[in-house]
Amino acid sequence: YCLSPSPSILQTYACTVHGDLNISVFEINIMELPVKDNQSVQYCFYPGNISFLLETKLYMCLYIFSALTVLLTVSGNLFVIISISHFKQLHTPANVVVVSLAVADFLIGLIIMPFQFSSAIESCWYFGDKLCTCLNGLYLFLTSASVSSLVFISLDRYLAVCNPFFYNAKVTIYKTVFIVLLSWLSSLWYILAYMNSDGNYIRRDCVGDCYFVFTAAWGLADLFCTFILPFSIMTCLYARIIMIASRHAKAINFVIEKENSTQNRKSKIPKSEKKAAKTLGIVVAIFMLCWLPYLLMTVVLEYIPYASKALNQYHDGLGFISLINSGLNPIIYALFYPWFRKSLKIMLSCKIFSPGTSTLNLFPNSICTCSCGCDRSQLLHLVSCGM
Repeated sequence: YCLSPSPSILQTYACTVHGDLNISVFEINIMELPVKDNQSVQYCFYPGNISFLLETKLYMCLYIFSALTVLLTVSGNLFVIISISHFKQLHTPANVVVVSLAVADFLIGLIIMPFQFSSAIESCWYFGDKLCTCLNGLYLFLTSASVSSLVFISLDRYLAVCNPFFYNAKVTIYKTVFIVLLSWLSSLWYILAYMNSDGNYIRRDCVGDCYFVFTAAWGLADLFCTFILPFSIMTCLYARIIMIASRHAKAINFVIEKENSTQNRKSKIPKSEKKAAKTLGIVVAIFMLCWLPYLLMTVVLEYIPYASKALNQYHDGLGFISLINSGLNPIIYALFYPWFRKSLKIMLSCKIFSPGTSTLNLFPNSICTCSCGCDRSQLLHLVSCGM
């Protein structure tokens, strides 16, 4: 039984599900340890041969790292939300999707991360079954909304580069808001269907534990919807964007050379192409690196029972890494762009409270004639401008 910590009892447990009967087995091994003042504590650890208490220094390092991760995630996404909401120049269809992503990641950092990190470090859930159910459902919902926002950002880039006339004429803020709200409602519907349909998930009623187990059908469906499909879409769209951007760069360079334009303008095209390719490559790579190990481990634990005992101890650690993706998104999608750095300086210096700051020009050194801050003729810049 997993209770609040105290210094004298070491508790380990194992929870398994057998066959189709969904029988939970709970094993407890308690070892009395001598401690000053005759105090006692109970610790929970993963099943297997792990039977040690983490050193105090390691606990402190893990909690400090967790606190910094939460702070980075919450503050980073909050800065993105405030920047785009406050500065009118950033009120564009593309930035509506960026705000959607930032809101999902902000809520993950504010609500989900503290409980998940604490549970992972302590190897025990201290917050009750009701909160466990609510947080698991909320986490699945926010993760789904975050992934859908990533897909919409890649789709926005694709339309801006491959069909710029359609993008400028048809893609509006109101239409984008409607699509974003629809994606959030779809994510909510998916999670409610998962949580409320009989037989779609198994609640492992192990004391001191908090997680749900997908059935085989829902496990494959969730893997397809949360990783395989969005990753495939983003990869295809980004590959197409890079191809089109390269083609545009060559065409523009050919026209520039033919018209004997200045060398200064000529040199900007390859630089923008390189920046676009780098940023989009980071987007795909970070998403894959953060989520692929965790999802693969989940599949292995579900379909290879004999591997569960050896690998289960690493599952929460990989989940820890997947959570960090929410803190990296503001860096990937915002910190690389000049408008965010300038707006961040304005916020940190408290100048944001001054009258008239909402109409400041965040692109003073660029040609800004379209909604995203780029010249319409420079199609390649649509990829790398302020989203």
